[in-house]
Amino acid sequence: MKTLYTAEAVVEGGRQGHGRTSDGRLDVNLSVPVEMSGAGGSGTNPEQLFAVGYAACFQSTLMGVARGRKLDASDSRITSRVGIGPTGHGGFTLSVSLDLHAPHLSRVEAAELMARAHERCPYSNATRGNIEVQLSVDGVSLETQQAIPSQRNGAAESSAVAIRMGPAPEAMSTD
Repeated sequence: MKTLYTAEAVVEGGRQGHGRTSDGRLDVNLSVPVEMSGAGGSGTNPEQLFAVGYAACFQSTLMGVARGRKLDASDSRITSRVGIGPTGHGGFTLSVSLDLHAPHLSRVEAAELMARAHERCPYSNATRGNIEVQLSVDGVSLETQQAIPSQRNGAAESSAVAIRMGPAPEAMSTD
């Protein structure tokens, strides 16, 4: 791999410490959430930082795919949820859900963009096969193969996109 950019950060004190990037652009206090038997506190945590990073990278990838297909992804937003919980064999793992709201796209277009962005996003590539990542559009999960009809410009369209009708997973529990 040809490296285009390298971010460097230093953390002291682990989850209850302080982190900063070498260029000084990010400088944060860290706190352990109450849900993880921590004191809470005003600091952020690794899961929040990962959620912001993944969502930013994923949305940029999605918007690039949309531009290539001449689709309007303006005013879209990605809501990212990162959960942490036990693996069941002595460690911890993460789970991620990414939900797209794209007011200028049909449900089928949005689902197709989510699937293509998930193939290309560096965070998705780094996590693939390692953690569970669930994708959804306006709370509808992209899981099982099903044709979803939609209306666009007065014409019916459908596409075989991985979609399960139902609510998106809520914030992951750490139980």
